[in-house]
Amino acid sequence: MPDRGGGPTGPRMRVGRPSRRVRTLLMTLGVLAVLAMAFVMFAGFWTDWLWYRSVKYSSVFTTTLWTKIGLFFVFGLLMAVAVGVNIWLAHRLRPPLSAMSMEQQSLDRYRMSVAPYKMWILLGITSLVGLIAGASAAGQWRTWLMWVNGVPFHQKDPQFHLDVSFYAFDLPWYRFMLGFGFAAAILSLIAAALTHYLYGGLRVTSPGARATAAATGHLSVLLGIFVALKAVAYWLDRYGLAVKSSDFKATGNWTGLRYVDANAYLPAKTILFCIAVICALLFFATLWRRTWQLPVIGFGLMVLSAILIGGLYPAIVQKFQVQPNEQAKEAPYVEKNLKATRDAYGITGTEVTEYAGTSTTKDKTKLRDDADGAASIRLLDPNVVSPTFQQLQQVRNYYAFPSNLDVDRYSKDGKDQDTVIGLRELNLQGIPKSNWINNHFRYTHGFGVVAAKGTNADAEGRPEFTEYDLPSKGDLGEYQQRIYYGEKTSQYSIVGGPQKEIDYSDDTGEKTTSYKGKSGVNLSNPVNRAAYAVAFSEPQILYSGAIGEGSRILYNRTPKERVEAVAPWLTIDGDAYPAVVGDKIEWIVDAYTTTNGYPYASRTTLGDTTADSLTAANNQRAVVAQQNQVNYIRNSVKATVDAYTGKVTLYEWDTKDPVLKTWKKAFPGTVKPKGDIPQNLMDHLRYPQDLFKVQRELLTRYHVKDAETFLSGSEVWQVPDDPTNKSGNAVPPYYLSMKMPGEQSQAFSLTTTLTPNGRDNLSAFMSVNAEAGTSDYGKINILKLPTGRTVDGPKRVQSQFNSEPSIAESIRLLRGGDSEVEYGNLLTVPLDGGLLYVEPVYVRGGGLKYPLLRKVLVTYGGATAFEDTLGQALDKIFGAEGSTVEPPDEDETNPPPTSSDPTVQKALDDAQKAFDQGQEALKKGDWEAYGTAQKDLEDALERAEDAQAAADKKADGGDKAGDSGDKNDKNTEESGKPSSSPSSSKSPDSG
Repeated sequence: MPDRGGGPTGPRMRVGRPSRRVRTLLMTLGVLAVLAMAFVMFAGFWTDWLWYRSVKYSSVFTTTLWTKIGLFFVFGLLMAVAVGVNIWLAHRLRPPLSAMSMEQQSLDRYRMSVAPYKMWILLGITSLVGLIAGASAAGQWRTWLMWVNGVPFHQKDPQFHLDVSFYAFDLPWYRFMLGFGFAAAILSLIAAALTHYLYGGLRVTSPGARATAAATGHLSVLLGIFVALKAVAYWLDRYGLAVKSSDFKATGNWTGLRYVDANAYLPAKTILFCIAVICALLFFATLWRRTWQLPVIGFGLMVLSAILIGGLYPAIVQKFQVQPNEQAKEAPYVEKNLKATRDAYGITGTEVTEYAGTSTTKDKTKLRDDADGAASIRLLDPNVVSPTFQQLQQVRNYYAFPSNLDVDRYSKDGKDQDTVIGLRELNLQGIPKSNWINNHFRYTHGFGVVAAKGTNADAEGRPEFTEYDLPSKGDLGEYQQRIYYGEKTSQYSIVGGPQKEIDYSDDTGEKTTSYKGKSGVNLSNPVNRAAYAVAFSEPQILYSGAIGEGSRILYNRTPKERVEAVAPWLTIDGDAYPAVVGDKIEWIVDAYTTTNGYPYASRTTLGDTTADSLTAANNQRAVVAQQNQVNYIRNSVKATVDAYTGKVTLYEWDTKDPVLKTWKKAFPGTVKPKGDIPQNLMDHLRYPQDLFKVQRELLTRYHVKDAETFLSGSEVWQVPDDPTNKSGNAVPPYYLSMKMPGEQSQAFSLTTTLTPNGRDNLSAFMSVNAEAGTSDYGKINILKLPTGRTVDGPKRVQSQFNSEPSIAESIRLLRGGDSEVEYGNLLTVPLDGGLLYVEPVYVRGGGLKYPLLRKVLVTYGGATAFEDTLGQALDKIFGAEGSTVEPPDEDETNPPPTSSDPTVQKALDDAQKAFDQGQEALKKGDWEAYGTAQKDLEDALERAEDAQAAADKKADGGDKAGDSGDKNDKNTEESGKPSSSPSSSKSPDSG
């Protein structure tokens, strides 16, 4: 090439130019960089494929992948073609000569500069918009699969009489297609307008016409397509009214049509659809008329109509027709909303029964046995006793229990027992020395189950373990105790190779093992090792000698992660729980199918509805689907994850759910039929907490069945705050084996209380049969308390506990020194028309780092007891008619003992004095003074007994010393020591 700028030529032109060797090196480095980037992308894809193949759900991976690829290429290509064709067409329709104006002269420079690169620019623009559109479409793979595989609900909406599947499966896809069409039309319009302007088809300042006839026709067609799409949007908006969410002051969140929607918006949308169709035709007509006059007038008419008909007219209807008589106008639509919401959330069969709230039995002693049969009162709170399990059964620092344990049922001698259960999972923070080998090769698993009776504690307040020690032993029999998959197992481990794993330690020393399962991905292949080294950013995986023949890498190890991965179309419950099923430990995971397209059913945000005091406190429990808004939910799948092999099994649970049927068509063979659930697994399935919390939130409003009451808001309830802590969050529901009124036997249930909106008295008690496999499973019962009389709710009951002087004083004494008092779950049990409240009280202190059950609070019908055991508390509550909250006055029921003998009287006076001193020391928490007083009391009682015996012998004259003495001694023991001594009126331990 000649040097057009002049000047010297020759060697100076090559100054600074890289040599051939440097250029080769740079090219090599560039190729290597590209290959490295390609391998990083390949590593992510390859490791995902290997993982899905290892869990035998490769069909999920391939179906999802090919669906995303198909959507990416189809819609990316459509967008690229739409934009590219319009750019090409605008270039082809350019005028042959440009007007000689300053504007066009300026544009000439740009035309000349892009001329050599027109094809590349076209390819670049179309590729960019295609990539963006394809990526957006790939994210709609769920929408596509639901549309193409959708099955009917066999239920029609009350407005348009279309099957619910249209709104759940079809409408979302149509809306995506419409949005894609709008994007393609707008981008094509912008690209075509810019091209026409660049090549003179459109002019801003040039003399003459502002647009050529070709440009006018081209852009008019594009505008016509846009307006036609708007017409389609108006038509779809008609159906969208059935699933539209809005604020309704009478009820808050509302979904579906109201009076103004049916009588103003719906006809307005139809009218606007017709206007948009006419306007689109006017735009298309410019191909012949070559003028924008009529299309512009039509477009202006459409905009004005949208303002007047679509905005102003509905506002007038709302103001002058609805507001003056809102209840009458809205009632028919509220009826539709009530029915649809109850159907969508599975609460249609809820039974609401009037409940007195007070006992009808006057002789309370008759209720003592009934109280034992009404429920298996669980005193062991799974959300409190985890530190106790940790302290007594952790055994090694590298084991840990979850912060909240689980409640299950286990049978012994043919009788079911509510059981608190937890797994001894791996805790890497507790290993002696942290390094790569220890963290990923040696400490790889937890070991064993720990379980305790839910209804009992030993004499020291500790759990009565039914499965304990390391290795675990007890009532659960023989099972695989190693836990490679668990809630706390978040890191990867490499097992089965030359490096031995620490199994557990006992008195004989450290035991080792090597993983024998088939889980995980084999690392014997060097390609696999390289891929995982890149995927986990850990180069040692590539060359470590600890990896060899048989080595397998385990990851995605929490039950929630594994189920979400193999079934990405499910919403997972926040709490997986373990169970010993046969000879293995299984994690049981509840999973839901959801949609937000059920017409007329009110929406709820799962993250808000399922939050309570447990999810708020130190993240003890996960929250399901944080921001997922739904208006239909079913517990359609029960999943299990083997704690040793990691095997994931999905079982169909709701056999009628059309959403599940749709996903089964999309992913055939992934969900096993309900009949395949083994009986020993069925025994441990339960009603899920998150579904129950969603349903109880809806039932605070949707327990009423008539529109008038619903609109008045007089029967709105709320979920009360947890009274046992100060978090201000909702009380969690509690699992409990109990008997509802009218039932003959106890059933494993999930229970909660409900209060009036803004008040603390009780409105209702709600329970659901949680015992899977029974005919009443899932049946929701609500005991509705009378509105004309106040019945204490949980907060009031807790306040009553705390404000009772004798109880408050005892609590103060329990808190003495460095001790802390923790309240367990406040359980509510219906009994003979009234409500029995039971709350365990734990004490943590005195050098102990874990809570022990020390007292039990019980209240029923205004009577309160605070005793060492549940039996004692129930005895006190039901022991005699008219049991009062205050303990009987000492002076009224047990007057100080007297005697005519001065020696005896002196000893009794000393005993009374010692007793009073002991009680005073007890109130002050002075245990040393209390012990001294007890010793003085014992000495005084012995002196009184000896003096009384001597007086009796003297009265008889010694003639019948033997027999009379024995008789008098007996009389003294019967009438003197037990009944007349101060110790008999109130035992030292009575508090």
